[in-house]
Amino acid sequence: MQYRLYARKDFDPLYAIEELCFQPPFRFGRRYMQQLVNRPYAATWIAEENDRLAGFAIVEWTQEIGQLVAYIPTIEVSPEWRGQGVGGELLQRVEGSGREAGAALIWLHVDAENYGAIRLYEAKGYVAQGRQEDFYAPGRAGLIYGKSLRTTS
Repeated sequence: MQYRLYARKDFDPLYAIEELCFQPPFRFGRRYMQQLVNRPYAATWIAEENDRLAGFAIVEWTQEIGQLVAYIPTIEVSPEWRGQGVGGELLQRVEGSGREAGAALIWLHVDAENYGAIRLYEAKGYVAQGRQEDFYAPGRAGLIYGKSLRTTS
């Protein structure tokens, strides 16, 4: 598996993964996804094998209360690549981009029923910070997880 930063030619295969992973109303629209991947204060990592996208992850950062904070809007892995470490590697890549940008911490939302993703985040040191009811849709809560990006010496 190769990991690299997003290039414009990646958009259509990237969005095809979005369509595989999420059904309406949970799917990001094409226009919104294009905004995410093209933001100057964001990084999109691509996982590919033999020139086929296997997954991607997006991280963005903003200034909040005197420090830079990173947020992961999405990590998506094509169904045939799940369980092979692709999501974990993409997570490390976006953490590295957030750290490089100067972010002190990173956070994300995860569907309260996405047990596989929750296990991954907890295994990678993310800690539950709260719950947002109806985040994904009425009756679909989002759990909030966070992690410090500061390295300890």
